[in-house]
Amino acid sequence: MTYLLALDQGTSSSRSIVFDRSGHIVTQAQLELPQIYPRPGWVEHDAREIWRTQLATARQALAQAGLQASDVRAIGITNQRETTLVWNRKTGAPIHHAIVWQDRRAEPACARLREQGHEALIQGKTGLRIDAYFSATKLQWLLDNVPGARTAAESGELAFGTIDSWLIWQLTGRRRHVTDVSNASRTMLFNVRENRWDDELLALLDIPRALMPEVLPSASLEFGATDAELLGGAIPIAGVAGDQQSALFGQACFSAGMAKNTYGTGCFMLMHTGQRFETSHNGLLTTSAAQTSTTPEYAMEGSVFVGGAVVQWLRDGLQAIRASSEVQQLAESVPDSGGVMMVPAFTGLGAPYWQPEARGTITGLTRGSTLAHIARAALESIAYQSAALLQAMSRDAVAAGGAPVSELRVDGGACVNDLLMQFQADLLGIPVVRPACVETTALGAAYLAGLASGVYAGTEELASLWRAERRFVPTMAREQAQALMHRWEHAVAQATLDCGQQK
Repeated sequence: MTYLLALDQGTSSSRSIVFDRSGHIVTQAQLELPQIYPRPGWVEHDAREIWRTQLATARQALAQAGLQASDVRAIGITNQRETTLVWNRKTGAPIHHAIVWQDRRAEPACARLREQGHEALIQGKTGLRIDAYFSATKLQWLLDNVPGARTAAESGELAFGTIDSWLIWQLTGRRRHVTDVSNASRTMLFNVRENRWDDELLALLDIPRALMPEVLPSASLEFGATDAELLGGAIPIAGVAGDQQSALFGQACFSAGMAKNTYGTGCFMLMHTGQRFETSHNGLLTTSAAQTSTTPEYAMEGSVFVGGAVVQWLRDGLQAIRASSEVQQLAESVPDSGGVMMVPAFTGLGAPYWQPEARGTITGLTRGSTLAHIARAALESIAYQSAALLQAMSRDAVAAGGAPVSELRVDGGACVNDLLMQFQADLLGIPVVRPACVETTALGAAYLAGLASGVYAGTEELASLWRAERRFVPTMAREQAQALMHRWEHAVAQATLDCGQQK
């Protein structure tokens, strides 16, 4: 039997999943990752905890499956993207906590770049808008605020990496400082048209090139192999992709026009656009898709900063529920939200709005509003934000001579919520399809590793393995769905009303 091990390092946890050749889960292990909030709007992770939890889950998953290292053909890695880390090459010690993708501390630096008129240059090269979401200004902040960091970086003593690079560095016994194109494309420093770090952008942000990892295709045997002592033997690392590109791959969205939405801490919708670099005119991003060769492939992407995290807020902040799993029952205890709308702009609004100063709002409250109505509005906010993304994506597709998205494949933790998925289909007016394996982020990494290591012949074979578990077909009249979206946009306008005056 052939097995593949996927390491899935996410924002809230580290997981390891063993897949068989058919893409079925054999076993999995998971450990929660502590969140660090030094100041409002700042989010950090302890890189040592990331490594400790990821290694522990890998060992646990193999032990649960009764497997040795020799039973595993290859390892695939997928990771939270944009999260930024710098470490000392000699000691291996991080110079600071990792700055998480949600962190907003670099917004002043982004504002300066916008004011200086660099938006078109950066978007033309990277496909990205200038935003603190991406790694570049996080890295700039570390160099400017950690004592001695800039001098050490210029002398080649330090290494920058997104979380995939950090894990590979550790797994290979500090021998390989590498990343893949999909993770590199999220830094705001990578020229996605030419698949290389861009010297002009590095100079613009005053980032020494010596910091940067080597960039490889997402499926490659050049990532290295694990140190034999870690997992009981050397295992090739053969697939690497940022979590959203990995999910696109795991959903078998290999052709232009195919789209998926991942419902995690945030929500991330990607549509494959083939080998065409297309600039969005509707607030979306162009990003590198997972690549199995050196030929660039692209995707259009929209990101919702607060998706499933709104359920965590109901649990931990509002204390409306004791466990996240209770939200569907509470929301279903009322027939609708009773006119309540929630815009969970806890850390600003991402695509297609790009309002970093927006803050969360709850509108439409009456004396008859209950916690159940607020819970339903919170759950529905995930679908509203995702619907706004797909509408923008379809407009871009049509403008480029394509067709609107006709089906949305879904994955991530919140996609198991039937109420949310049916409401999503109703808002969109197209089928929402949940796969048999909802762990498509980890599955994509396993598939990439399997391709590079010869387990699979090509993407056609992988497409044949994809199976649907349930199709949610729209039942709501389009007029009603459009009226609801109009109310949503009005609520968004309320959340962004004072953005021009905020500092």
